[in-house]
Amino acid sequence: MRPIADVEGPEQVRARLEETGYLVDDGLAMACFLALRLHRPIFCEGDAGVGKTALASALAEALGAPLIRLQCHEGIDASQALYDWDFPRQLLHLRAAEAAGVTDAGRLESELYDRRFLVARPLLRALETRPSVLLIDEIDRADDEFEAFLLELLSEFSVTIPELGTLRAEEPPVVVLTSNRTREVHDALKRRCLYHWFDHPGFARELAIVRRRLPGVSARLAEQVTALVQALRGQDLLKPPGVAETIDWAEALDALGASEVDAELAVATLGSVLKYREDAERARGLDLAAVLAARGA
Repeated sequence: MRPIADVEGPEQVRARLEETGYLVDDGLAMACFLALRLHRPIFCEGDAGVGKTALASALAEALGAPLIRLQCHEGIDASQALYDWDFPRQLLHLRAAEAAGVTDAGRLESELYDRRFLVARPLLRALETRPSVLLIDEIDRADDEFEAFLLELLSEFSVTIPELGTLRAEEPPVVVLTSNRTREVHDALKRRCLYHWFDHPGFARELAIVRRRLPGVSARLAEQVTALVQALRGQDLLKPPGVAETIDWAEALDALGASEVDAELAVATLGSVLKYREDAERARGLDLAAVLAARGA
């Protein structure tokens, strides 16, 4: 792959992402290009399963760069995200030095906080890897303190380790932040980023994604499954299915040897696409046969 700096415009970004099987619209292609050119993070917001996390994987593949992922969760802190010291190895080194008769306290301390005992977590690995794509997944699960820490790090792409000094990225990583909007992320972090809202795609686009991701699935089955998912999203569901669930459903039906689907088979395999009992019950009450008939089934 050509290096990141050689990406010349949004259309080239689109083409290289589509080579990986990830289809983008004009807005997302522009956001990705500007992120590469301006070294700014992309803040991706939307429902689960609409392709936010997959964007980071596609960018990494398209740019020939490793993907480094930080999965956020409640209570995550800097030691889990940035770096930590390998205390067991430090203790072994201390005991070995004492056994060898080393008594110089200053020497022991400097050796204990040598770079070889530093455990690089995802954020530090991304700063030290050139090039890289850093995925900060589900930032909405983290707390305000972690957001503030992240804002500072992403502003300078550097970190100060008291025992070692300041480490700065030679080339800033491509950063993708995702949020399922379980809570609002602070404006300060959003202002640092390029923003893109991921909506559920229309029928034609979703069908194209399914066909690209599952080329072995029959065209008829792909079209029927996409039509069914589009119909399900029109209902008042607790968790409307995303594109990921559309792909899962088509893959499950294909695994059953189906080249097309009828209402009975669709109901039998709803567990591939709906994850709540209430949603499955609502789906069973729909006229799925009519949805399929509208697609020429």
